[in-house]
Amino acid sequence: MGSNSTVVDLAGASAVDWTVTGGKAAVLAELSAAGFPVPPGIVVTTAALDDAQLDDRLAAVAEGLGGDRFAVRSSGAAEDLPDASYAGLYETYLNVPADGLGEAVRRCFAAAASERVTAYHQRQGGAMAAMAVLVQVMVDPVAAGVAFTAHPVTGERDQTVVAVIAGLGDPLVSGETTGEEWTVTSGCTVMTRSGPGGTPVLANVQADAVAELAGRIADRYDGRPQDVEWAIDRKGKLWLLQARPMTAVPEPVSWMAPGPGLWMRNFRLGEWLPEAVTPLFASWLLPLIEDGYLDGMYGSVGVRVPFRSALVNGWYYNATPIPSPKLLAWVLWRGRTRAVRILFNALIRVSHDPAAADRAVLSDLGRMWREQQMPRYRRLVASADAEVDTAPPRRLAELVDALGREAGIYLWYLAIVGGSAWKMEACLTRFTRRHLADVLPDSEGGSQVLLRGLPGTQPLAGAHAVQSVDWCHPVAGELATGQPPRPDRHGQLAEHRMVAEHRCRAALADRPRLLAAFDQLLQVNQRYAVIREEQARDFTLAWPVLRACAGRLGRHLANAGTIEQPADIYFCARDEVNTAIAGDPSQLSAKAAERFALWKRQCRLAAPLTLGRPARLIGDVIERAVQEARGAVETGEGAIIGHPASAGRATGRVAIVHGLEDFDAFADGQVLVTKATAPAWTPLFARAAAVVTDGGTLAAHASLVAREYGIPAVVGTGDATQRLRPGQLVTVDGTAGTITSHA
Repeated sequence: MGSNSTVVDLAGASAVDWTVTGGKAAVLAELSAAGFPVPPGIVVTTAALDDAQLDDRLAAVAEGLGGDRFAVRSSGAAEDLPDASYAGLYETYLNVPADGLGEAVRRCFAAAASERVTAYHQRQGGAMAAMAVLVQVMVDPVAAGVAFTAHPVTGERDQTVVAVIAGLGDPLVSGETTGEEWTVTSGCTVMTRSGPGGTPVLANVQADAVAELAGRIADRYDGRPQDVEWAIDRKGKLWLLQARPMTAVPEPVSWMAPGPGLWMRNFRLGEWLPEAVTPLFASWLLPLIEDGYLDGMYGSVGVRVPFRSALVNGWYYNATPIPSPKLLAWVLWRGRTRAVRILFNALIRVSHDPAAADRAVLSDLGRMWREQQMPRYRRLVASADAEVDTAPPRRLAELVDALGREAGIYLWYLAIVGGSAWKMEACLTRFTRRHLADVLPDSEGGSQVLLRGLPGTQPLAGAHAVQSVDWCHPVAGELATGQPPRPDRHGQLAEHRMVAEHRCRAALADRPRLLAAFDQLLQVNQRYAVIREEQARDFTLAWPVLRACAGRLGRHLANAGTIEQPADIYFCARDEVNTAIAGDPSQLSAKAAERFALWKRQCRLAAPLTLGRPARLIGDVIERAVQEARGAVETGEGAIIGHPASAGRATGRVAIVHGLEDFDAFADGQVLVTKATAPAWTPLFARAAAVVTDGGTLAAHASLVAREYGIPAVVGTGDATQRLRPGQLVTVDGTAGTITSHA
């Protein structure tokens, strides 16, 4: 058949000029000729519009294709190009009977002149292109979807992402629904998201087969990333429905350490940042907190040890200072013997002799926090709250500066005083394992039983509780989650603790020196466990006011025409906001929109917990603490491994919670799986069987609150939210730090 024929057999269409067959049909014709599993079909050219016998001709040809239902789709000459996909703009008709093909074909041609197609042409800077219509035997699918041979978010070329739903794939392709998602790399196939029903649509071997098909198509086109539509019929045969180059594929991200040493995203302030940060936080609030932290250090210790922090693909990482003779010489030369004494006790001695470290420096630092810094912080928040509603823009910026700095000072005390608690706990754990292993076995909670149910540690989520210290996120007081009152487990845990204390003292009664050491160690551990919870609870006291300041500044910029919506301010930089406050008429809407899109993409990245390598003289302090907490426990094959944060074992169904908007759907007895938790998440712990987080450490919020509720917790898994799926039955072992799947 020549290029002027009304109907062209798809199997031979690869020899026809693609401007006649259109891009979609030309690609499928070529792949069909190369042996790929393309459903049989025909291409109807524009000459058909002048064919008075089109209906009869199509019915006759359809009979030869061997089907009784057909898919009728456009095939534009400018469609499925690397820089212009025209995806979803033309019409598609499915399950068309043979006697309805003529009407469906004419409607496809008519759609080429629709307003949306014309507008797309104009945006692409081109004239209206010719098109044809592709008619194929309808595949009756049990599953259908798409496959991307490069990760559409990270740009990784060695990953294929397969999305699928049961039945026809149209709702998935059109964006009406989100399907089950698989990520396939060399030797590893993982379901990274389950579909709406929770029941798996594909088996691993089927996801592998789809990825292999898509990979062969990409190889045929010189490795160019491909967007492939496919379906599996009721006989289990995999069909290729469409292939086109992926458009706007991001460059692969790199996770290089920003400097020497070990960089961690789940340490100190990083524990409060479960995802990529916004530009306004990165350029304004973050520097204020870090500077305030150093001010707090200088005010109480007398030195400033500079932060080593950086953003990598929008994610916050920090690293411990690299020890050097120069730094030590500087401290000694400046006569900062008090600084050396404080840092030695707070960072080293506290792990081996907590009571001595407490007597030497920590109790003084705790008093400074409670009697000076905390009251000052409260007064500043109250004063700022009283004027935020009437303050002019310049004053709002001044309030942000003052509150951010004071919050940083507070963070210093949380790190140096409250942060001592987990170091002290390591010492208590060593003692109980050595002398009280029969009384407090790890399998029943170990030494953690002695730190539960303490007065003053009742988990509370105040109005200032946050899900992230990035101020773009609402605080708890802004959202009504509809959570029921939490059951009172605190009293029960307190009773268990007192019984355990009595049993420990009874076991050591005939060893008075050990009994005295135990009592001293227990007393200091319990006191600092309470302090840590107090400090963590009120760190974000300023956040409702900070949010109010940013909101009012956003409305000011929106009213001035600088940005479209008040929330766009979070995607501006501090200097831009200051310039706009000063009266600069510059328009920032386009920049804000571009940064918002980048931020959303960065939030979906699987950020590693650590980058680089620890300094030889320091090593990985967190990892050492994890191994010590885990003890001699074997982990099962295939288990997800993290930090053993709260001892015990529990089995339940996975519920992946992304934010406060998911709280109401969380059911009693489910396993809470999330990137990280902060105080705003506290109500869920009363209902959870166990907690699993991507980030966090032994001292993270999830660890502390899980212990208070007496439920197992495993933190610092890195990617549990991607490896587990909603509804999956798992056992969480908070003693070993593992999550084991039962399906």
